[in-house]
Amino acid sequence: MADKKSPASGWPKIQGDYHTGDANSPVVVVTMGSHLDEQGICDAGAAMCGSCKTENLGLEKIVANVVANPNIRFLITCGTEVKGHLSGQCLKALHAGGVEGGKIVGAQGAIPFIENLNAEAIKRFQEQIEVIDIMESEDVGAIKAKISELTARDPGAFEAEAMVVEVKEEGGADGAVVATANPQFLEIEARLNEIETKLEFADAEIAQRVGRKIGRDIGILYGLTAGLIVFMMLLVLLPKLMAMI
Repeated sequence: MADKKSPASGWPKIQGDYHTGDANSPVVVVTMGSHLDEQGICDAGAAMCGSCKTENLGLEKIVANVVANPNIRFLITCGTEVKGHLSGQCLKALHAGGVEGGKIVGAQGAIPFIENLNAEAIKRFQEQIEVIDIMESEDVGAIKAKISELTARDPGAFEAEAMVVEVKEEGGADGAVVATANPQFLEIEARLNEIETKLEFADAEIAQRVGRKIGRDIGILYGLTAGLIVFMMLLVLLPKLMAMI
């Protein structure tokens, strides 16, 4: 059996939109913009499973909970990507390239700025886990199969002890790292959410218009077909009617 270590006291340390399972499991699952059977996925062997819709504070919470548990060695990214925020792409970029000047290297999201994680925490995250990318998959069966596969090759706990990273959304005592967003970033995010809402409305409106057009086209087609049938019947019956006159 793979060697295990104790997670930080009170793990998971950071609250969020997730369910928890066996703290000795080597796997966590992040469903990004999707909400799946998260408790069922945990019951199948994941230490944690939850969504992540933001490319800044959301990612910081994931990293903080991962490095606080040395037993976690694999992180599965799955589910649908989050429009605009691209939290899935940003998470993979954070793991691959880290942060420079407060920004995730190679991130394509709207505001991929990290404020709670220092270089040591990011390096620990990069070294501790392997990212398993099956983005856009919402197949819970496939996700559970991947958990079983990764559990079977559990390398054991990371050699270092649990690392505690404090993540606060607002306020905080002296010396605490606080996630305070630049007002410009907040404005960008608000506009992004507004645009996303408008796009969803536009998609629904387009779908309705396409449906109405298809309905009209089908009606016209039925009318033309009926007219053609009547015309053909007249062509067949007309000689007979003429002969009777």
